[in-house]
Amino acid sequence: MSQLNALHQAPATSPEREAYYARISSNNLRPLWTNLANLSKPEPVPATKPVVWRYEEARALLMEAVPLISVEEAERRVLNLANPGLLPRPQITNSLMGGLQLVLPGEIAPAHRHTASALRFVIESEGAYTAVNGEKTEMRPGDFVITPCWNWHDHGNETDKPVIWLDVLDVPLVSLLDAAFTESYPEDRQFVQRPSGDSLARYGSGLLPVNYSGSAVTSPIFNYPYARTRDALETMRRVEEWDPSHGLKLQFVNPTNGQFAMATIGTFMQLLPKGFAGERYRSTDATVFSVIEGSGQTVVSGTDGVDVVMTWGPKDIFVVPAWSWHRHEVLGSDDAVLFSASDRPVQQTFGLWREDRANR
Repeated sequence: MSQLNALHQAPATSPEREAYYARISSNNLRPLWTNLANLSKPEPVPATKPVVWRYEEARALLMEAVPLISVEEAERRVLNLANPGLLPRPQITNSLMGGLQLVLPGEIAPAHRHTASALRFVIESEGAYTAVNGEKTEMRPGDFVITPCWNWHDHGNETDKPVIWLDVLDVPLVSLLDAAFTESYPEDRQFVQRPSGDSLARYGSGLLPVNYSGSAVTSPIFNYPYARTRDALETMRRVEEWDPSHGLKLQFVNPTNGQFAMATIGTFMQLLPKGFAGERYRSTDATVFSVIEGSGQTVVSGTDGVDVVMTWGPKDIFVVPAWSWHRHEVLGSDDAVLFSASDRPVQQTFGLWREDRANR
């Protein structure tokens, strides 16, 4: 037997060994060798499952919560997207929490702050707002909005239509580090100090204030409007630099340092043209996708050798597990646009991230 195979096979048990294990347990000691097969594997074996949430079904269930609990009582009226492979933990991947949040006309989700970083990807809105650290921004479908670590934030809906967005937070990571703090603001709304669009004007036009010396790990822009992102994808289309697996894919960045817009959650937008049939691809970051335009399917190769086919359409949300071969295909007569989020920044910081392509 090779050393590698021996490493991944637990040693045989015996009465003497079991007696020894029982004796050392009273001293809060455990033998590594009995658990080494679970800790040291040749490659990742993710618990996260490939799953798709149909937006219309999830929206209807979210609306059923309205007469049951007020936003004041709930503080945030959210249904977590609970991956079946991670239950009972209500997480969307092993490192991220996801949910659909609803704010009805006239409601305010009161101001608070927490050490967990959060993003809001807007699905339905006709002008509801989020306020972050003294600035208010309108939310439109396809907008990517950041709530940085320990920044005051509140949400409100001054329109006559519901607003719903996808929440993605790094709560599991923060909890793992025992670094979770939360604080409520004295009022439901924070004091607004800067005009709407201030951060985008200061930092999002290839310019920085002349005396800027910020060192924050999160982008000073907290709303990346979809209209601008979509225009960027269309400009890229003109040179047709299509990736065989991703189509045209852009990464949201912090304009002050060129790094990810968030320190713990990487965010992306990609355009898949009609008829696109992507090549197989895998990476170590389990990825959450939210569909903005178009319809298609993502085929994930299961660990048991059976493919899982996830069909999706506008506003649906789906997850591809870590280190799982998958390919995207566009169905129908329109292009598809996908927003995605993962823990890639954390993995890259620690030198853990890997990718693989089937044609290599």
